[in-house]
Amino acid sequence: MSKNEQTSSSTTRPPRRKSAENAAKSWVKLKSESKLKEKQVMQIMKKKESQRTKTEEKFLKENDLIVNELEKRAVRRSLAKLKKEEKEDSPEEIITKAEELADAIKSSKNCVVYSGAGISTAASIPDYRGPNGVWTLLQKGQIVTSSSLTDADPTFTHMSLARLCQQDIVKHVVSQNCDGLHRRSGVPKHQLSELHGNMYIEVCSECDDEQEYIRLFDVTEKTSFRRHKTGRLCTKCLSPLLDTIVHFGEKGTLEWPLNWHGAIEAANKADMILCMGSSLKVLKKYPCLWSTNQNTKKRSKLYIVNLQWTPKDLKADLKINAKCDDIMKIVMNRLDLEVNEYKREEDPLFNIATPLQSKEMKTFTTKILQLKKEEGALGDDTENKKTPANPGWFGKGCSQRKYQTRRPRRTRTEKTEH
Repeated sequence: MSKNEQTSSSTTRPPRRKSAENAAKSWVKLKSESKLKEKQVMQIMKKKESQRTKTEEKFLKENDLIVNELEKRAVRRSLAKLKKEEKEDSPEEIITKAEELADAIKSSKNCVVYSGAGISTAASIPDYRGPNGVWTLLQKGQIVTSSSLTDADPTFTHMSLARLCQQDIVKHVVSQNCDGLHRRSGVPKHQLSELHGNMYIEVCSECDDEQEYIRLFDVTEKTSFRRHKTGRLCTKCLSPLLDTIVHFGEKGTLEWPLNWHGAIEAANKADMILCMGSSLKVLKKYPCLWSTNQNTKKRSKLYIVNLQWTPKDLKADLKINAKCDDIMKIVMNRLDLEVNEYKREEDPLFNIATPLQSKEMKTFTTKILQLKKEEGALGDDTENKKTPANPGWFGKGCSQRKYQTRRPRRTRTEKTEH
């Protein structure tokens, strides 16, 4: 081939970069056209069939694939909306189902309870995915506020579960809650797994045996997602103390109060699992809690008490749409067990709490748990401490995840300018 022929062929042949750019431009054009068509179809579908013109009907037939996809999306949206709604069974159904649950608990040899935020709503602590839940409000762009969580006391459900544990009817309680109400109700430590931590407990992970410091205030004031130092030091090795909260996106590595070993052992032995006040959207992701390695016949019987839909509803032996306190009142009456009313002066937290040193008094500003339910402070020389009107541990970590606005991408021209 001569030099002239080579130069002529190189000039006629388009560079690879240009062909790639042309392909990208054509793809963008096709995408914008499809979006425009989709928008037009949506506008026509919003109209009633009687109000549509012949040209519009023809346009819908020509774009039947888009119509089918939009109809599927509408179905998915309506289903998602239905799942978020809280439904309550009729009073007659509640009584019948609660009595059936009580009989199942009585005949069970290894009953394990999985509890969620729904059992604490009666204590004025918000749940996560309910109509006024933390995640629900944040997704709507609303500000989540709360009063001091030390004002919350164990509910009737908490006290009932504590009584069932003491009677050895319930073998173990696996909780997703960080409010510490199970411990305060009297559930023994060895029968409790607080998988996501406890707001009253800080630990030293540097000591050979994890040192546990139980406080009478929320230790998570200065902590957040992947930042767990509370501002106080271990009295033995002087290492920074850490809170025990496991935020979304984190893995819990502490032995206590998480007690994963106890939770897994109890799940493997269980012949009955009772889920109360939980959407199970998080717990379903832990296969070790559902004995999935066992045969279908040998698997634990599943009972669910929750106002909303859960992903385990179809597998449940019994699903009760009701408030946990209402169910437990019928259950405890059926089991002929008296439930002690919660009293602050009998709260076990006061007996096991680690006293603060004088230099630690100014390391927190949150409200202290008092023997009497009233505003006050610890000691004579400290002022009344109040929690600021912002979310505590249950609101932290949200902004670290999908609720943050994405940084806009820079275009090619902006990059070249920089």
